[in-house]
Amino acid sequence: MDTQKEALQRIITTLANKNEELHNFMETLSHSLAGVQVNSTQVVSDLEEEFDTLFTVLVEMKESMINTIKQEGAKKTQELQNQLTQSSDALESAEELLEFANNALHTKDEDEFTKAAKQIKDRVTMASAFRLTMKPKVTDNMNHLMVDFTQERQLLQNLKFLPVPWAPEMEVGDCLVLDNTVSVAWKMPVEDSKIDHYILEYRKTDHEGLPRIKDQRCWEVVDNIKTTEYSLSGLKFDSKFMNFRVRACNKAAAGEYSDPVTLETRAFNFGFDSSSSHLNLRVEDRSVEWDPQGGKGLESKVKGKENKGRSGTPSPKRTLTTRSPAIRGSRDRFTGESYTVLGDTSMDCGQHYWEVKALKDCKSYSVGVSYRNLGKFDQLGKTNTTWCIHINNWLQASFAAKHNNKAKNLDGTVPDRIGVFCDLDSGQLSFYNAETKQLIHTFKAKFSQPVVPAFMVWCGGLSLSTGMQVPSGVKSFQKTENGLGGSNSSLNSMAQ
Repeated sequence: MDTQKEALQRIITTLANKNEELHNFMETLSHSLAGVQVNSTQVVSDLEEEFDTLFTVLVEMKESMINTIKQEGAKKTQELQNQLTQSSDALESAEELLEFANNALHTKDEDEFTKAAKQIKDRVTMASAFRLTMKPKVTDNMNHLMVDFTQERQLLQNLKFLPVPWAPEMEVGDCLVLDNTVSVAWKMPVEDSKIDHYILEYRKTDHEGLPRIKDQRCWEVVDNIKTTEYSLSGLKFDSKFMNFRVRACNKAAAGEYSDPVTLETRAFNFGFDSSSSHLNLRVEDRSVEWDPQGGKGLESKVKGKENKGRSGTPSPKRTLTTRSPAIRGSRDRFTGESYTVLGDTSMDCGQHYWEVKALKDCKSYSVGVSYRNLGKFDQLGKTNTTWCIHINNWLQASFAAKHNNKAKNLDGTVPDRIGVFCDLDSGQLSFYNAETKQLIHTFKAKFSQPVVPAFMVWCGGLSLSTGMQVPSGVKSFQKTENGLGGSNSSLNSMAQ
């Protein structure tokens, strides 16, 4: 019976997953169908606009060329008209002189004849008819303004839609997620020398598999990539997965998207649990600061009420996080000299990593982990349910690892950023220089309960970095250390 139920449950799970996959596919089809209508309308509009622009260019060119022809015709007309007027005046003068010469030829008086002959000779010498060029200055030929549209007509007749590149293919085997950097690679299915660049798009998601149309996050774009690979570094992994797709572009157009690839980007994300923090700590989602004035207005209200409503009565000056404190349940704030705040997310298995940076001139702080049931007066490192490193810059400086009210002084200088590596599967808590990945200290403990990140601050502040993968340098060091038998810390414990 139980075996059949388990088999049926597997079938139900399979069917539910398939139904969800089909719903997502149908949403994709519906989105694509709507996209076809919208894009078709847009393409037609763009085409009409291009043709209208082409018509406008042709009309403007026609008007310009006609104007050129008219100007050339007017210029030739003026030149010929001037020559015709000059010739007409010369002809009139020549006819008059010819008549005068014919009359002189019949003159009987010798003196008058001699005088007339001399006049005729002088007038002939000065006559405009003999100075005119008997060749038209311009011709009536207008063939130099003829236009041959044969090539242009052929170009228009051969007009085609833009050549679009093929969709690239993602090289899933070469895609890598390491040290909060995602490297993706792709190739073209056929060689295309006309490709100018690529466009990479990515978005975060909590859904495995194909991207969902109704995913809450938008695609982010990296443009003008000249190679077939790209790395996104310095990412905060605050989602379980990331979708990637790429398209190729030539000088004319962008091609289709590649089939998307989904890469896992799980990391430990948490903030400060403001409901647990001491009233002298001002808490934001990723930072905590000492506030000596914090909670003074509430002292009279909370005095003597050790277990009644303190977590729901924050200081008016406090900035509360938006995270739900539900994972901690109802508990009191830390009080007295326990200037403590816990993380809002617990860990019960796996490997986790986060980093902490002390603000300038922070006088005292601790970084570590704790069970969730830490007492409100308990201080980090002074119980058998807390493990931390403690830095004190006030009066007598100290740098120590603390657990169960025991301390071990640590060598070296305090790094600017401290990396915390918690491996619950192997029962190990290690602290590193976040910049160099040099080991500071390792606790060995058999954690019998889930733990939460824990922090103490006095006269200063801390900033928190989460959403980080376990750095490869830390992983390599841990493998080496575990292979050599691990740390021999005097603070190793069997936590209860």
